Amino acid sequence: MQKIEVDRVVREMLPYLNNQQLMRLKTVLSSLTDTTIRNEMDDNEVLLERYFAAKRTEGCSEKSLKYYKATLTKVLAAIGKNAKEIVTDELRDYLTNYQAVHASSKVTIDNIRRIMSSFFSWLEDEDYIVKSPVRRIHKVKVSTTVKETYSDEELEKLRDSCTQMRDLAMIDFLASTGIRVGELVLLNREDIDFQERECVVFGKGNKERIAYFDARSKLHLQKYLNSRDDSEPALFVSLNKNRTRLTIGGVESRLKTLGQKVGIVRVYPHKFRRTLATTAIDKGMPIEQLQQLLGHKRIDTTLHYAMVKQQNVKIAHRKYIG
Repeated sequence: MQKIEVDRVVREMLPYLNNQQLMRLKTVLSSLTDTTIRNEMDDNEVLLERYFAAKRTEGCSEKSLKYYKATLTKVLAAIGKNAKEIVTDELRDYLTNYQAVHASSKVTIDNIRRIMSSFFSWLEDEDYIVKSPVRRIHKVKVSTTVKETYSDEELEKLRDSCTQMRDLAMIDFLASTGIRVGELVLLNREDIDFQERECVVFGKGNKERIAYFDARSKLHLQKYLNSRDDSEPALFVSLNKNRTRLTIGGVESRLKTLGQKVGIVRVYPHKFRRTLATTAIDKGMPIEQLQQLLGHKRIDTTLHYAMVKQQNVKIAHRKYIG
């Protein structure tokens, strides 16, 4: 029996056998010839190490890898089998039990499913298994909710609440650039080009892109930087005497405090990013340009950020439909 015939038989049996059975079938069929296949019993730890090495080579960030590792380790420990022997029903049961025990949202469950799919698809691509057991576990349907954005009035209230030049510059900068808070705290003074009103930021996966800010941000940022007497290279620093680089937690805490002063319940950095995306769409910015501005790899992600206002839908209907 030739290798091509072995593969054809295995493909024909895909709907009827699990991975363990398929691998056994392939081994038996191949033994009829001198064909050798990789069938070493790699334990889960070795498989995970090889998987993460591959993801790291693809440019996956260490933060994402840490999340993937924690998730996959829990899955494999709970099922208690070699990854090459796990079947679809065992993964389904894990997701069901996890949701019941942790009262997790559908988004969380789908994130776990997505990570499992990545791992088992890699096992399939690398010929450790014949087919991924996650193939038949479909994406979890998540209800679409209208995401929060700042109104023009709320933004003005936040600006009015600022008693420190740093806070005003920070709010204007977040509102006009739409950058992530993690990107904000990594910026240095030398990264800012005031002439062109732009800066270079490093996004997810250490991807570099250009972000732009408006004239108001430029003026307030220049005033803030001119008022500083420290040598810290960071664009934004703490207000204490040490003047250390501002952290993500520091930004979140400060914005929350400013919001409480003017009675705005939920004030957080990412809301500025969503507000910029929604405003840009409402004013007619092409979605492809907005994708570039926000640094999204997939345009679907950009569409999740940009929530079109209902009033504009009404106006558009009257304009195009009548």
